[in-house]
Amino acid sequence: MYKVVRTSRLYEQIVQQIEESVLKGTLKPGDQLPAERDLAQRFGVSRTAVREAVKALCEKGLVEAFSGRGTFITDVKSRAVGQWLDRMVKTGPREALLYLVEIRSILEPEIASLAAERRQETDLAAMRKAVGAMDRAGHDSHAYNEADLDFHLALAEAAANPIILCLIESIVGLQREQRLPLFGAEGPQRGQIHHKRILEALEQRDPEKARDTMKAHLEQGRAGVEASSSRRTSPRRRVH
Repeated sequence: MYKVVRTSRLYEQIVQQIEESVLKGTLKPGDQLPAERDLAQRFGVSRTAVREAVKALCEKGLVEAFSGRGTFITDVKSRAVGQWLDRMVKTGPREALLYLVEIRSILEPEIASLAAERRQETDLAAMRKAVGAMDRAGHDSHAYNEADLDFHLALAEAAANPIILCLIESIVGLQREQRLPLFGAEGPQRGQIHHKRILEALEQRDPEKARDTMKAHLEQGRAGVEASSSRRTSPRRRVH
């Protein structure tokens, strides 16, 4: 599939070959690139050159790297959708974040149901890792939210539908900034109960339980967003 690289600018040649594979359809959105060591062997280069190539591909928006899970080909259209959603949430009406939660409430229960039917052991391992990271996060809101995102993305991957994965990457990615102000003393603990129940439903291959638990999880999220929105829009008390 790949040619041995024989040029001084090694990483650029790697980027070019992967770009060509995407254009030809050999690599499709959602496909995972081989591990760094495997790519280095296939191209006949050092792992440093591979890292530089992956970094360049990430900057171009052609791939996205997830810690502990690998590097995946992205959908350029999905990235465009994500950028548009990001602008809407940041500059649009106050209800924009609630609209986003509403979309997730429509999509993710059915995604959880599909994932319960199609999941592989690697998907379960990724979700267990995310749940463990959330348990260890304590009051570190950034660490908790990053692991929470990993959980939902791993769940979307378990549904084994690359279009679903692209949609969830676009939607859930916005939570990286928007959810930090919602981190409270009780929210993470309640969220973890749901995460563990969703994971248990997938382990048991129980689509109905996965669907119902995800609905409950997202209802909690909706309540948090509504409460936060209410606090931001309520008039401030005047100090005399």
